[in-house]
Amino acid sequence: MSDSVRRVVSVIVYNESSTLSRITDLFSARGYNIVSLTVAPIPESKYSRLTIVTSGSSRVIEQIIKQLHKLIPVLKVYEHEDLVEKEMTLIKFPISENISDIDTLCQAYNGKIVNAGPDMVIAMVADEPKRIDHFLEASKRFHPKEIVRSGAVALER
Repeated sequence: MSDSVRRVVSVIVYNESSTLSRITDLFSARGYNIVSLTVAPIPESKYSRLTIVTSGSSRVIEQIIKQLHKLIPVLKVYEHEDLVEKEMTLIKFPISENISDIDTLCQAYNGKIVNAGPDMVIAMVADEPKRIDHFLEASKRFHPKEIVRSGAVALER
């Protein structure tokens, strides 16, 4: 049995109701895992792009691709090899922490402070998933109150 690999798959579908449900049902029925799922309409079209991050053996990934191709609302399926992949995270810090240090850390990871209130600041970072992991680890010293992380978006080079 081969090792589990992480894969990013983009699916172009008609932008209609129940399409997302059909795709997630496919994964659920076969016991495939979705690590991350991002969906958005493609500007100036009647289509949407789903970016699915999944993992499994090479055989499982091949089955996922084949099953996706069989779904009626699916137009194209891309399994990315050479891609640009980004994620975003929003993180809320207490105002009692050093805002200048937080801002410096955010800038190192393509981010910045995007909102401030009387008792908190909210920072946003958009970068590669591994770098988001590193940012979240480094940010622990500032005692984050809340963290929200998006799913991946990707385009083939």
